[in-house]
Amino acid sequence: MQKNAIVPYILIMAFGIGLIFFLSLEGANNEAEIAEEHAEEGAGGEAQGEDGGSTESAEFDPEAQAKQSCVSCHGSSYEGGVGPSLVATEMDQAAIEDIIANGKGAMPGGLIEGENIPAMAEWVLSLE
Repeated sequence: MQKNAIVPYILIMAFGIGLIFFLSLEGANNEAEIAEEHAEEGAGGEAQGEDGGSTESAEFDPEAQAKQSCVSCHGSSYEGGVGPSLVATEMDQAAIEDIIANGKGAMPGGLIEGENIPAMAEWVLSLE
């Protein structure tokens, strides 16, 4: 008497598909609750000023942002690589703000949010 080895695999697949189906129904029933939890997590991450407004720009860390977004092109010491050197640049703050906002050459614009662009430009000018 031979046993069919495919039957256990079919049962496992059917169980998995059924489990996915019922879990998706559970998620659909709790959609509003899940969305509310995500909204609370997002609001909890931002600090608020005395007037209730967000002070996210006051918490902006240009160096951390540069390590996240800029080192891949400008190098870990910001002395150039794919992109030009940021150290001891001869550009003024307005020119740097324009490049950060609009991009130049291979650098895309919009990597930094608008209200944080002046702080980022000041940080670039402080590099020596």
